[in-house]
Amino acid sequence: MSTTELLFSRTDKALGSFAVRPLDPFADAELLHGWVTHPKASFWMMQDASLPDVEREYMRIAAHEHHQAFIGLHEGRPAFLMETYDPSELELVGLYDARPGDVGMHFLVAPSDTPLHGFTRAVITTVMAAIFDDPTTERVVVEPDVANTAVHALNEAVGFTAERQVTKPEKEALLSFCTRAQFEAATAAQGVSI
Repeated sequence: MSTTELLFSRTDKALGSFAVRPLDPFADAELLHGWVTHPKASFWMMQDASLPDVEREYMRIAAHEHHQAFIGLHEGRPAFLMETYDPSELELVGLYDARPGDVGMHFLVAPSDTPLHGFTRAVITTVMAAIFDDPTTERVVVEPDVANTAVHALNEAVGFTAERQVTKPEKEALLSFCTRAQFEAATAAQGVSI
């Protein structure tokens, strides 16, 4: 797959074009290193990662059968990181009863010197729309750190319902779910087109 191949795109009425492309562990490593080690990315848990550490992590993800990583674009420029995974195989094994059609998700917005109002919400909307673009996806599953209140609010805004706290090796997490119907209802209520 080429890193120029767009896998999904949408237009946000206020902020313009968003798209998702495959991640290249080598070509994108320097970009990602700046993102994941930034102080605002503390919940990504890679603050002390070296450039080779980032390359290795994304090579591992690229080679994994049940984990994928993507670069998100805003107006054609890299602006966010998106990961999907099979929660019956990774991250949440044994912590909840996975259903067919469940997709796990992580996302990280790139640091910016010129923040745009509503940008992070447009990013999570794009991430969710890209995941639900696959007709086999029934429900998106997330497990953010319980202390990450900003992401809990964003998740709720796009339709997630928090179920319960779960203990993972690296954190206490808030297990939350969003069905296709919940996502569609949340975006329709906000007047957001997908």
